[in-house]
Amino acid sequence: MKRKGSAVWMGGLRDGRGTVSTASGVLSENQYSFSTRFENGKGTNPEELIAAAHAGCFSMALSGQLEEAGFTAESIRTTATVTLEKTDAGFRITKVHLDVTAKIPGADQEAFETAANNAKIGCPVSQLLNAEITMDAALEA
Repeated sequence: MKRKGSAVWMGGLRDGRGTVSTASGVLSENQYSFSTRFENGKGTNPEELIAAAHAGCFSMALSGQLEEAGFTAESIRTTATVTLEKTDAGFRITKVHLDVTAKIPGADQEAFETAANNAKIGCPVSQLLNAEITMDAALEA
């Protein structure tokens, strides 16, 4: 299975502009720039897209882990926060923090934490990222 995303960049680093697209068409020439990446400009940026991909991947992985343990999630809500820092080697994604809240009928805290930790480790996007990945996971009653 292969998935494609593309980007076009025009101009210099600070004054240039670009667009990102996906083969599915969900993203189609969405704007990104220096200001959307390093300031608060309007548009997206690579780190925001990585955060969304990680949140989606983790949520699906958690659902799979729960099914293996005999549970079905009513809801899983995940927010991934990607930290981009300037290091001696240049800019680098150094951390990702996952905030997870799930409603899982019949699950206890121990089963939930086991499934969440297995999902954090096993999610393909987690495996791709060479960053510290932390998590706060809450099971709703």
